[in-house]
Amino acid sequence: MRPSQLLAAVVALSSVTAATSNVFDSINALAGAHHMFEARQDNEDKSSAQGDKTSAKDDKAPQTTEPPKESGKSSDKNDQSEKPTGTKGDSKATNSKGDSSDKASKTSSKPKVTNFGPDVQPGGIAMITPNAMLGPQYYKVGDWVTFAWNYTSVSVMPTAIDILASCSVNQATYTISVNHSVKATDTILWDTGAYASQHPNGPNFVSEMYTLLVYDSKSSVSAVPKPGYLSPFTQYRFGMYLPQPYVPFAEYECPNCLKNDALSLLMSPTTKVLFVTSATTIASFLYFANAFGLF
Repeated sequence: MRPSQLLAAVVALSSVTAATSNVFDSINALAGAHHMFEARQDNEDKSSAQGDKTSAKDDKAPQTTEPPKESGKSSDKNDQSEKPTGTKGDSKATNSKGDSSDKASKTSSKPKVTNFGPDVQPGGIAMITPNAMLGPQYYKVGDWVTFAWNYTSVSVMPTAIDILASCSVNQATYTISVNHSVKATDTILWDTGAYASQHPNGPNFVSEMYTLLVYDSKSSVSAVPKPGYLSPFTQYRFGMYLPQPYVPFAEYECPNCLKNDALSLLMSPTTKVLFVTSATTIASFLYFANAFGLF
């Protein structure tokens, strides 16, 4: 080999070694970064190893068999030990079904409201007893009072009604019947004599006019009439009076007359006014007639 070739080889080798020195420095830097990572235990390998050890022990351990038992006793025990079992999912499903059925029953139990058009009239009552054409009737407190009526233009019949009597003089309301079952022709009997004992805290009767009130138990007496439904009935008026104790004729005193006086009619205030007016008129006529020379 020539000296020139040898020199060229040395220069080339030195340049290669100078270039590869930086590569080894980066490799050394990577080797020093092991502290940046944490070591992790491989549990799966250990668990698999422990499983293999236990299986090996089981294979080595001798297996024992139980002696046969009588079939009768075993069947009895099985029968006694058998109990109805159910999963939580089944119980939840049944509970959910029960809740849904309860909700369905609750929703179905609500009454449906039917709305009618304006061409349908509100329902009313036509009195049968007493006859409204005969005018107001008067009843003595202590007697039985009978009311009867029919329903007119009622498309949705109420299940029960309330029947009351009101008096505007003492601003009192008297209960006749509450939650009375509805029939096509309703009749109610009112024992006015037993009212005080049945309603000790109720108002007393007065000799005045009363108004019969009939309306739906689910509504009120002041409810607005609706088409097809029973409207509050307040059109019938009747009178009631308190009986007076018996007084003998000899002890009776007339408030507008004088007792044992044949001239009671002449001594009344009205008669006196008429007599004075007539006398004044006649005296005035005679005076003016004489003044004008008619006599």
